[in-house]
Amino acid sequence: MDHYDVVIVGAGSMGMAAGYYLSKLGKRTLLIDANDPPHSFGSHHGDTRIIRHAYGEGRQYVPLALGAQELWQELEQESGMELFSPTGVLCVGAEGSPFIEEVIKSAKEFSLPQEVLTSNAINDRWKGISLPEGLVGCLEKKSGVLFSEECIRAYRRQGLENGMTLVPHTKVEKIEKFAEGSIVHTKHAQYAADYVVVSSGAWTGKILEGTGFELPLQPTRKTVSWFECDERLYDSSHFPAFSMEVSNEHFYGFPSINGSGLKIGRHDGGEMVEPDCFNREYEVGSSDEYQCRDFIRKYLPKANGPLIKGKTCLYTLTPDEHFIIDRHPAFSNIIIAAGFSGHGFKFSSVVGKVICNLVTEGQANYDISMFTLQRFKKY
Repeated sequence: MDHYDVVIVGAGSMGMAAGYYLSKLGKRTLLIDANDPPHSFGSHHGDTRIIRHAYGEGRQYVPLALGAQELWQELEQESGMELFSPTGVLCVGAEGSPFIEEVIKSAKEFSLPQEVLTSNAINDRWKGISLPEGLVGCLEKKSGVLFSEECIRAYRRQGLENGMTLVPHTKVEKIEKFAEGSIVHTKHAQYAADYVVVSSGAWTGKILEGTGFELPLQPTRKTVSWFECDERLYDSSHFPAFSMEVSNEHFYGFPSINGSGLKIGRHDGGEMVEPDCFNREYEVGSSDEYQCRDFIRKYLPKANGPLIKGKTCLYTLTPDEHFIIDRHPAFSNIIIAAGFSGHGFKFSSVVGKVICNLVTEGQANYDISMFTLQRFKKY
């Protein structure tokens, strides 16, 4: 049986980053994934993800967002790959709404550069946007877009160069705990490990069932769509990525990058599913398309062109939509990173670093107290 310092179960966004940082420190690290990352079966595909610093979901995220940005820049320099585009990010919502108020307060608390704009000012600046009165926007010019699949390729390539081992197309059947460590079982092999990291997205709950522990995770089917648009209005050279909470709906989107069309998805809602058996096909002419098209017709009318393509993905939601980054309550050498609730990718660089620190130093280098398992006793 091969022995590793760390076995990581799930080599997607968080797992691949953690593998890179551990291997960089010389730890003998094995990553096991049911697919071959980057792939289209989890939460990281679809080309792009937004990274924003002032954070409407809670100002506790801001230090993590800033740390993540620095780490993405370091990876970009080390790999020589383009991973980030500084398009800026525009957050829009009703004046005085909790989301917008938290964006504004978090920017002030951490001295982040931000413009607060009325709906009329937004409509004047970006002719592709049409907002009614009563909405405001917060513009961060230093935020932007991460190329998510390229980020994972960069971590994978650099980690393998550091000596990291990756076993793709392999499902973990169970994790067995012993006094001196754990054994990770797959169909064809067993691996001994001092530490195990479980970062398997929508499959995390199933994998941990064998350890006698149940997580409150809900995999949810989501879709994203690309529409033909007026490139003069929506090109990434002058149009920002955006997050808009209007009429009790929350949509996010991306400018047209190299003629890709405007990309948009709905953050709230979605269909609760089992990750091994749900409809992975994007259904043209159904709500997959029209929930986004209706939003575009109202607020981004010059992007209401023909559908270019659509894709499905998975969110893994916790009850409060905050993350889980913690040790297993019964086994301190098993670290859980899960439940990133549709807003985790931007943080995957810093989460990988946090996991590395939990393994090598026994504690995180950031405040992760809001991500503990203890909070779920109230649910």
